[in-house]
Amino acid sequence: MASSISAGLSLKLGPQRRLAGKVLHSSSQSPFHNPSLVSSYPFSATGAIHFRGQRVARDAPPTAISNSGNDVAVASKAVGLEKDPRELWKRYVDWLYQHKELGLYLDVSRVGFTDEFLQEMEPRLQKAFKDMEELEKGAIANPDESRMVGHYWLRNPKLAPKAVLTQQIETTLDKISEFAAHIISGKIRPPLKDRFTQILSIGIGGSALGPQFVAEALAPDNPPLKIRFIDNTDPAGIDHQIAQLGNELASTLVIVVSKSGGTPETRNGLLEVQKAFREAGLEFSKQGVAITQDNSLLDNTARIEGWIARFPMFDWVGGRTSEMSAVGLLAAALQGINIKEMLAGAALMDEANRTKIVKNNPAALLALCWYWATGGVGSKDMVVLPYKDSLLLFSRYLQQLVMESLGKEFDLDGNRVNQGLTVYGNKGSTDQHAYIQQLRDGVHNFFATFIEVLRDRPPGHDWELEPGVTSGDYLFGFLQGTRSALYANDRESITVTVEEVTPKSVGALVALYERAVGIYASLVNINAYHQPAGKKAAIEVLALQKRVLAVLNEASCKDPVEPLTLEEIADRCHSPNDIEMIYKIIAHMAANDRALIAEGSCGSPRSVKVYLGECNVGEMYD
Repeated sequence: MASSISAGLSLKLGPQRRLAGKVLHSSSQSPFHNPSLVSSYPFSATGAIHFRGQRVARDAPPTAISNSGNDVAVASKAVGLEKDPRELWKRYVDWLYQHKELGLYLDVSRVGFTDEFLQEMEPRLQKAFKDMEELEKGAIANPDESRMVGHYWLRNPKLAPKAVLTQQIETTLDKISEFAAHIISGKIRPPLKDRFTQILSIGIGGSALGPQFVAEALAPDNPPLKIRFIDNTDPAGIDHQIAQLGNELASTLVIVVSKSGGTPETRNGLLEVQKAFREAGLEFSKQGVAITQDNSLLDNTARIEGWIARFPMFDWVGGRTSEMSAVGLLAAALQGINIKEMLAGAALMDEANRTKIVKNNPAALLALCWYWATGGVGSKDMVVLPYKDSLLLFSRYLQQLVMESLGKEFDLDGNRVNQGLTVYGNKGSTDQHAYIQQLRDGVHNFFATFIEVLRDRPPGHDWELEPGVTSGDYLFGFLQGTRSALYANDRESITVTVEEVTPKSVGALVALYERAVGIYASLVNINAYHQPAGKKAAIEVLALQKRVLAVLNEASCKDPVEPLTLEEIADRCHSPNDIEMIYKIIAHMAANDRALIAEGSCGSPRSVKVYLGECNVGEMYD
């Protein structure tokens, strides 16, 4: 049985730190010593601060993860978290991180890590810092793809390892700013209207989630161009977006985002929109913009057809880290969002995250908390709760960033580890009426991340609902009350606070979590940037569907028509093991009037006989 942390553990800020019966002398070399931190907080505290034994609530089993021969025993099970208010206040002040220029705070005091844990993790942290340093210098992050990872260069082009890359980044940024200005001013206009009024962005995954989050967070109430998204291959969803544009289709700028140009969902969305343009008598090329890799299928199509602009997607920027590239910046600039401030916020956060002093490194603090809370094996979910409507989509954005980066079957040594960290969330105080009850009293399989915004409304616009209380005070109360209620029941939480939602603070949040993901990946010895080949399941299903159609077409061309059972179709497709999938294909086609049920019903698969209803003599299905 894992031993509990000694109840006599005493911690002291200042020249000495007591740990497990030993006195550790702090120095500027220690990554955990930050003598200026307390004074940087608005409510400063002076003098020595002592902690009693830190006890930690741990429902997950004790775990040891091996990393290059270094074993770190994670989180011995103990009797509970520290609950004494005075000791909690001391811990809060001790561990509070503040970035004054960004107006950003990080509170990790409600995560029960110990100094023992921190010292054990120090070698891995130093390795993680070195890994991130090498990444920024241009190290090949994906040997099998021979690809660098350079999203950090996007907000500081001078960091790029080659002058040509610096030039490409700066040229693209200038081109984005100039193009957006020309669109907004009407210098570049659609053929039949005085100016563009709408944006229709077609993309999926990282090509949509970042721009959607930023639009929701930062777009003004009356932007120069309003934005809509087609981020799926759902016909009804596509029809809805096009219908909502109505007559404004003629003044809609269509941005198509796909690195390869072959992403099925994006390709389908483009074809559907081009059809709508043809039916409206509009020339799509005069309103189309491509964001894609140089010489991709999409790039060549846009060039040949004469689309009004093309912007690059760099090989060294992954989709989930592309918000600070043309993928995110073009749409933001067209909505009147200050993209230079976004980049500045991200650059300031990147700089803060380069320090090797852990208490001064917010991304390292996040990664450590994730490791502590989940045992380094993803044993608990991360629930993201932004208490601000404009940040609603932040949890969805983080869901992809974290889960696609950390969800890996193998580690860097080839061991099967099935790593990951599940992320989900809602917004406060909507969460009070959704799932907080389970978080407080139900299964303990999570830790929470609160996103707090201090500014409720622009200065001079607030008013009191009742004496001394505003709507924002209620929101603040719900957040603090939920945080306290969860902690009282041994539920750990992190709180990220920004003074207000601005381009600079949003850029900082994006950069903070990008770096935290990279550090955590190093701690658990996986590659956060590798994207294994996948997404082929739909192709296999559609290939089978074409064989089914060919068989049905041949039978429907006979005189008389030959209705076929599912077994007969499977046999003629030479796919007897795929009969269930064939049944599902038939059911889907019948529901959309593309196949006719001659006998039986889809509710009784063995009774079904099916045919196409017409003979398509010239149709090619294979």
